[in-house]
Amino acid sequence: MTPDATDKCLLNAIADGLPLTPRPYETVADGLGIGEDEVLDRLERLRDSGIITRFGVVVRHRELGWRANAMAVWDVPDGLVDTVGEKIRSFPFVTLCYQRPRRLPDWPYNLFCMVHGRDRATVRQQILEINDACDLRALPQDVLFSLRQFKQCGAHYAPARPDKTKHREVA
Repeated sequence: MTPDATDKCLLNAIADGLPLTPRPYETVADGLGIGEDEVLDRLERLRDSGIITRFGVVVRHRELGWRANAMAVWDVPDGLVDTVGEKIRSFPFVTLCYQRPRRLPDWPYNLFCMVHGRDRATVRQQILEINDACDLRALPQDVLFSLRQFKQCGAHYAPARPDKTKHREVA
């Protein structure tokens, strides 16, 4: 699928996030001169075709008072990753949980989750809660606290490169 001019305008309109209004898709639609249903249909088509690979939210945690965040990582047996990952992502303080390949010998971890809290002690306690609830205490693991915050932004539409490779998400 090749996006048309309206698709490109839509992608540009949401590149920096949806408006903080009661009906954000309607607000976007009004700005483009089309209907809300058309915006939703186009976004679904763009997602189904792979032009939009994911649709998510960027939360600026520090501005909300959440000063500590850490990436908790575990070396979970491959056959348990899906089950453990589902359990971890159910915690309200976990914002991301995903599997990545191990990079042996230096990086033995394959399950990652991001935990946010108001302070480091809270985050450490939350990770202990995950360990207890998911029976992970005996597994190799680490906690990596963020030392500084980088600019956070959403994905932006990248036009096709001359070699016609598939569009990719650019953050």
